[in-house]
Amino acid sequence: WYSELGMHDVEIVGGKNASLGEMIRNLAQSGVRVPNGFATTAEAYRHFLAHEGLAQRINEMLAKLDIEDVTALAQTGKAIREAVLKAPFPAALEQEIREHYTQLVAESGAEISFAVRSSATAEDLPDASFAGQQETFLNVVGIDDVLHKVKEVFASLYNDRAIAYQIGRASCRERV
Repeated sequence: WYSELGMHDVEIVGGKNASLGEMIRNLAQSGVRVPNGFATTAEAYRHFLAHEGLAQRINEMLAKLDIEDVTALAQTGKAIREAVLKAPFPAALEQEIREHYTQLVAESGAEISFAVRSSATAEDLPDASFAGQQETFLNVVGIDDVLHKVKEVFASLYNDRAIAYQIGRASCRERV
C-alpha cells in the first residue's frame, strides 16, 4: 500500500510509488488528499518474467539483436511485447493484485478508476535516465483491464527506444 511506502523503498517499488507513499504519509495531516493505491514490486516483475521461462525467451531474442538494424529492432521489440502480453501472471501475483483492487473498490466505490503506470527503480541515476520511456494508463476501470494494463506497462519496458537505450548503455559499459 502507498501508505506503507517511503523514499527508502525506491529500489523496491520505484521512485513514483515511493513518492506517493511519502505524500500520503506526510501531507494527509495537512489536508492534502492523495488517493490510496498500491504498488507491485520490482521483485514481482522479476517473478512475472521468470514464470514459465519468459525472461529466458526475452534474453535469447535480445542476444541476437543488432540495435543498428532498425527493422530487426522493431520486429524483436514487437515480439517481446507480444510475449509479455500473452504470458500468464504467476497465480500468487494475480491474486494479490485482485485482492488489493477489491479492497480499493470497497473503500472508494464501484465507480473508481485507476492509473496504471511504471515506476522504475533506476530512473534518473547519474549515469542513466529511463524517465518517460514506459507506458502510463489513466482512467482504467475493472480488474480485467487493470491486469491487462499491468502487463502493458511491463511490456513497455521493451519498447524499441528502451531496448536500444539499454543495449547501447550495456555496450558502452563494456567498452569502458
